Amino acid sequence: MSTASPPEVLEAVDAPGSVADAARAAFERLKAGDVGSLPVIVALFAIVVFFSIKTNIFFTAVNFDNLMPQMAGTAVMAIGVVFVLLLGEIDLSIGSVSGVGGVVVAELQQAGSSHNFGGAAAIILAVVAGAVIGALQGSIVALIGVPSFVVTLAGLLAFQGVILKALGIQGVIGIQSNLVNNVANYNLSKTAGWIVAAVVIGGYLASTVGRALGRRRAGLPIGNPTLILLRLGSLAAVAFGAVAIANHSRGVPFAGLLVVALVVFWTYIARRTTFGRHVYAVGGSAEAARRAGINVARIRIIVFMISGAMAALGGVVFASRLNSVDLTAGQGTILLDAISAAVIGGTSLFGGRGFVRAALLGALVIKTVENGLDLLGQTDAVKDITTGVILLAAVTLDTVSRRRLERSGR
Repeated sequence: MSTASPPEVLEAVDAPGSVADAARAAFERLKAGDVGSLPVIVALFAIVVFFSIKTNIFFTAVNFDNLMPQMAGTAVMAIGVVFVLLLGEIDLSIGSVSGVGGVVVAELQQAGSSHNFGGAAAIILAVVAGAVIGALQGSIVALIGVPSFVVTLAGLLAFQGVILKALGIQGVIGIQSNLVNNVANYNLSKTAGWIVAAVVIGGYLASTVGRALGRRRAGLPIGNPTLILLRLGSLAAVAFGAVAIANHSRGVPFAGLLVVALVVFWTYIARRTTFGRHVYAVGGSAEAARRAGINVARIRIIVFMISGAMAALGGVVFASRLNSVDLTAGQGTILLDAISAAVIGGTSLFGGRGFVRAALLGALVIKTVENGLDLLGQTDAVKDITTGVILLAAVTLDTVSRRRLERSGR
């Protein structure tokens, strides 16, 4: 599933004209092959409707509260994958790095041990460890020129060995820190959930107004007010609707809030900073970016650091959800789920096109399908086949969209 680059999207959003004009412009982009996030949103809606019909347990507050922690670890890891894919690179080590992150946080939070750092410090150091691993791998890719596939495949194997060595004959470490366990298991109170939703809407409104005033001072069009209100209303409906559903059960899961906060933060980095624009430029054409004065090697190293840090944080989420880490940390389908989430959500495998929100959308698709199939009593084989078919469809659509965009000159 392909998406347009941020400048194209911003131009479309800020262009003056009626709602009909905006609709016609969106239709023309679809005809040209710029499908954006529409396919994955339609697919997610269809999946929810299908499983809601198949089982009355699916569309309930209890299942909603269960789904958020289930998809959180994958979504967090997929954020880092999005940045790597934007460069046209790949990181196959994220599964093992997530396991390292889980082991680090488990080792450092143990009460009574000689290295008890407490929950918060343990989480920070786990993320730092992931960033250091990413910097090492990124440096080999950027400075020496070894393909990222080879470097990160070696990392996958090496860090699996690190996990086995660290756990040794102990085999498993229980998470004793309440703070670490709360990352995936804490639910906000009902009042706190409404406050968070109001803050999110207020922050978006303030950002929109500030941006409009800035554009007016610069003599630029501020966009169609009706479209701005429609976006604000849609966001408010989603935010308050999610809180209303969650409050019928245990309340808004902190893990879901963490994912949303990370998506907002990294979206700002990708779309509103010089670094983010450089990432898209390098992914579009590394040689052209180099000639424009962009330090391509530095961009690659930082992106792999982001991937490593998000993988380690995802490992913390997984460890928190299980209340422990063991010799299987970072294994299973964790790697494939994270990469699939980024691609299914709308990030192009060819580099230069995609959005951070792809991580959230793709993770929701994968985990919603898994959740629904579990409720229907289906086997792991059915889940793997279904995920594979969805991934193939996403990559096929991305390839077709890319060719159409090239033919249309976009």
